[in-house]
Amino acid sequence: MTEKNYNPEQRNTKALKKQEVAIATPEFKKAEETKITKEKTPETSVKEEKKQKVPEVKKQIIKKEFAIANLMGVPVSTLDAIYICKFIKYKTIEKAISDLEEVIKKKKPVPMKGEIPHRRGKGMMSGRFPINASKEFILILKGLKGNSIVNGLENPVISEAIANFAPRPFGRFGSIRRKRTHIKLVARDKRQKVKTSSSSKQSKDSSMKEKTKEKKK
Repeated sequence: MTEKNYNPEQRNTKALKKQEVAIATPEFKKAEETKITKEKTPETSVKEEKKQKVPEVKKQIIKKEFAIANLMGVPVSTLDAIYICKFIKYKTIEKAISDLEEVIKKKKPVPMKGEIPHRRGKGMMSGRFPINASKEFILILKGLKGNSIVNGLENPVISEAIANFAPRPFGRFGSIRRKRTHIKLVARDKRQKVKTSSSSKQSKDSSMKEKTKEKKK
């Protein structure tokens, strides 16, 4: 074995010499100066400068003229959903929810057609109380109400109510097929009718009479 392998003092002396040589180099001095300058400048001042340079960009919320609630594969009978859509259409969301709550309590039937037991009411021949379907529709209408608030609709009215067949999965052991429907509801602002005054009507009638006289001449 040589002296290098078993003499630890010799190793320490060599390491100290290498450190002294590295400190003497100009690159090491520059690195130390940069560290000192970074320590003097606080990080907060640097962050404030960056904030001043970068302009703040605000996100613009795009408001729509309608609100949609579109659900796929709802566990509801399609026949019941179609008649509930007709029962809800052209009503306000709050009115539709209150009517469906009365259907659940069996106070107000949903009008239907075909060989269905008679439930007497105004303007209807036969109807039923689809409780499970009306509960699902109430949840959908509440979601539609939230979407209308986000889009800034003041007086939302259900303009579209569509129910379509969905793929029906098999039940246990493949003996039963479950009921599924696709439901789409669209709400829009209620159009306010402007009442025409009597003076404007008279002016229109007079203008029409003058035009007819000119044509005859």
